[in-house]
Amino acid sequence: MNTSQIHETQALRLAQMCNTRFCYQRSTLHFHQKPVAMHHDTHTAITDWAVSPSSTAVPYDFAVREMEQRAVMISEGRAAELIWLLEHPPIYTAGTSANPGDLLDTDRFPIFKTGRGGQYTYHGPGQQVIYVMLDVKRRFGDVRCFVSAMEAWMLDTLRSFEIEAITHRDRVGVWVPVDAAGNHHFQDDDQKTVTGIHTTEEKIAAIGIRLKRWVSFHGMSLNVDPDLSHFDGIVPCGITQYGTTSLNRLGRPNDRKAVQDALRRNFEIAFGPTRTCQAPPPADAIASHLQ
Repeated sequence: MNTSQIHETQALRLAQMCNTRFCYQRSTLHFHQKPVAMHHDTHTAITDWAVSPSSTAVPYDFAVREMEQRAVMISEGRAAELIWLLEHPPIYTAGTSANPGDLLDTDRFPIFKTGRGGQYTYHGPGQQVIYVMLDVKRRFGDVRCFVSAMEAWMLDTLRSFEIEAITHRDRVGVWVPVDAAGNHHFQDDDQKTVTGIHTTEEKIAAIGIRLKRWVSFHGMSLNVDPDLSHFDGIVPCGITQYGTTSLNRLGRPNDRKAVQDALRRNFEIAFGPTRTCQAPPPADAIASHLQ
């Protein structure tokens, strides 16, 4: 495939992402299925790709400061866009819509109030956090299309592990149809598999973003092999009807490198090339922060 074909493939994939979800049109103040104009420039957009080792849990407040600083630099043209993969120590975070009653255990883990969208969620070892610092206005021109693109990226990544996950317009996150035993089944619109087994859904990935000068930060988290009991201290995203799952619970190998490679491969297909860079902050900076 030549360079021109690659650019055409990326543009088509992005258009498909926005066309599969309702994109918000501020001028008319209603939802519609017509795709908005895309602003993705695959000829110049090379995204930095950083991975903090899973052996080093990055402090949450440190990560937020790094993201905020990077977002400003991106908006001013002083830094490239960045995807940052990391893990946090066990914490609960409260988004802008968090209901205090959804914090069920106030003493279990540290609690951080954050400016991202959404409600309560958990971060901790075994969960792959994906912080996304992209120029939303230039690439998408529309926040809803950006969120849809993030969802599609996660769905494509999960297909790499033979998991057919789904999303909903009225329920944020990425969900996996499962039977009563927690086994993955593909479901139809009636929540039944082709064999007639009734299924429910469990959440495998969360999405919560914030914009600073039209540059995103925060992002997504994918449950690889966390301790799922840690979610018991909150009502994740304010949803009580559904549980939480992980790649490990679904019988997939908890191979961090395979997950990271799948994320990068599917990102590049949709959004363009990446280049490896040092993860912010370096391990010695984290150590000094903890002292």
